[in-house]
Amino acid sequence: MGFEMTMSTATEESAAAAAVAGERVGVEIYPLSRYYFGVRDVAAGGGSGGGGVRETAADRAIRLKANFAAHGLRTTVHGVLLVELFDHPHLLLLQVRNSSFLLPGGRLRPGEQDVQGLKRKLSSKLSLVGHQDDEDEDDKWQIGECIGMWWRSEFDAVPFPYILPNTRAAKECIKLFLIKLPVSRQFVVPRNMKLLAVPLSQIHDNAQVYGPIIAGIPNLLSKFSFNIISD
Repeated sequence: MGFEMTMSTATEESAAAAAVAGERVGVEIYPLSRYYFGVRDVAAGGGSGGGGVRETAADRAIRLKANFAAHGLRTTVHGVLLVELFDHPHLLLLQVRNSSFLLPGGRLRPGEQDVQGLKRKLSSKLSLVGHQDDEDEDDKWQIGECIGMWWRSEFDAVPFPYILPNTRAAKECIKLFLIKLPVSRQFVVPRNMKLLAVPLSQIHDNAQVYGPIIAGIPNLLSKFSFNIISD
């Protein structure tokens, strides 16, 4: 049986009322020990794991420009998944080839809605089979509110949390959504990736290691109060 994916109307109204009153909205976090982790083979041709032929920077620029000409603004959606370890909130991050860190998620298809697209990408990156069109698996993700948006003025530009002045047309919009995890579940990632639990205190203002978007997440979460559910 799938978990309900969106906040109920009553929950949304309660959260909105708390925000107006200046109260911090509570977020339940479960211990890392309640979750199970595994790996799976990378799909042929790269699939969800990115294990195919590595794309050069020049090839990527050509591809992005062609996509922009055909479909306009590129929208990517990412999930913020929190767990507890040592009485401190940790963020689940994907590490690619022991170097760069990523939030689970990815690019929306043309015309695809944010929530449905994020469910698809989370299943692709974190589920056993890695199928991007498995509706039963997609419906096990509970997507919360959008906590932040970033913009790229050019495909290779550093993202900012606002559109820069004199930007003709933003090339990419990056949205972060808070994900409500169940009490327990299994995460399975492609073999060429690692799923790491990183403390918020280590991520905070550490753009040199994690990039500006991930490094800014602790600030975005400051409006929430963490309710750690212990064993």
